[in-house]
Amino acid sequence: MKKAGILNRHLAGAIAELGHGDGVLICDAGMPIPAGPRVVDLAFRAGVPSFEEVLEGLLEELVVESATAAKEVREANPEASALLADRFPYALTHVSHEDLKILSAGARLIVRTGEARPYANVLLHCGVFF
Repeated sequence: MKKAGILNRHLAGAIAELGHGDGVLICDAGMPIPAGPRVVDLAFRAGVPSFEEVLEGLLEELVVESATAAKEVREANPEASALLADRFPYALTHVSHEDLKILSAGARLIVRTGEARPYANVLLHCGVFF
């Protein structure tokens, strides 16, 4: 049994399969899930687990070279916007929410949280550790 890191076997296995250039969407409970990408649904109750908890856990496991969020997050969810700006000070781009939904169809993995605040979604672009 693992003693540290992500313990969810479905998520840990999906992370192990990721490579350079793959996309990982971390999304709130209301984000439409497109057909195609592998989905690990962690949502338990409204707010559990939170977007921040899942983002922090994934950032401990992944090499991320850039991230994409919806520009609507800036006004609709200042807490999530500040979190993303802090974690990706030079590697964060914003697109419309509609464009983020289109981009999410090309993700390799989607991780659904229980987050109940709007626009708490980010598409991570995997990097390489060397």
